[in-house]
Amino acid sequence: MLDDLIRSLKRFGNIFIRFCLLAMAGWAAFAILFSNLPGFSRPLLAGIFAILSLAALVGRYSNRRTRLGFLISFTALLVWWLFIPPSNGRNWQPDVALLPWADIHGNMVTVHNIRNCDYRSETDYTVRHYDRTFDLNKLKSIDLSLIHWGSPYIAHTMLSFGFEEGGFICFSVETRKEIGEEYSTIKGFFRQYEMIYVVADERDLIGLRTNYRGEQVYLYRLDESPDLVKKVFLDYLREVNSLKDRPEWYNALTSNCTTSIRIHKAPYNPDDRLDWRIIVNGFMDEMLYERKAVDTTLPFQELKKRSFINDRAKGQDKSADFSQLIRIGLPGTEFNR
Repeated sequence: MLDDLIRSLKRFGNIFIRFCLLAMAGWAAFAILFSNLPGFSRPLLAGIFAILSLAALVGRYSNRRTRLGFLISFTALLVWWLFIPPSNGRNWQPDVALLPWADIHGNMVTVHNIRNCDYRSETDYTVRHYDRTFDLNKLKSIDLSLIHWGSPYIAHTMLSFGFEEGGFICFSVETRKEIGEEYSTIKGFFRQYEMIYVVADERDLIGLRTNYRGEQVYLYRLDESPDLVKKVFLDYLREVNSLKDRPEWYNALTSNCTTSIRIHKAPYNPDDRLDWRIIVNGFMDEMLYERKAVDTTLPFQELKKRSFINDRAKGQDKSADFSQLIRIGLPGTEFNR
């Protein structure tokens, strides 16, 4: 009986190890395919690596020596991949060509290159930027935008910070695409895009999605203390300044719009718990509701219904009071009163 159990465990262990090795081989083949090697050679090299890996791991020639050879090859490839440097000097699309940055002097913060594109369509726009000085003593709110463009399981997230007298500034962690480059989720795992913190007017970042892309946008007022809001805002600006001098890679799993929110809030948030909905972030609003981080005076479905802002945003992206208009009736805000 015990011998049978030991044999079963060994068999399971061997299958699990073989699966991990095959997963590593698949990742490595994609890493070559999406690398910065000359275009004509990438599919050929990726195919050769995949075939040799299969032969080493599951073919008739598979043995300890060939598996060791695979591990050495994989390690060399991984080291090479990890040392591919990101850059701020590419031929960027106009909307991400200019990086934001901030001067921080005590409670006064001047943010440079706040984006406010004038959109005629999703792809036809005039890029505009402006500088603005904010008084941290007047920072009073933080709002989460949850944006669905396809699957209900995955969403794009953005944070907006509100100041007294109705001023808002919005942050969106995105891929910094080159001219002619399109986003691919698969490529997002393989160091194909640098990361950018777009700092913009809500007429730009939210209006683009509600009025021109036709995406579904939900806006939630987060119930956070003024001290935490200030610390998170400054943490975002420190990363904005860092990216201006030291570019970083975007990663669809570990360095994306939602994980970045958690990274910036975690040092100051006493309720920082891991949750599967941080990855499957289309349900992030449910998680926040359970943690009472949003208005819970309404049933969740009613809160979600009232937080849908597309109808209020339609045709208003040119309005100076766009941020106030999209918050009319929004639970947890003074615009709901």
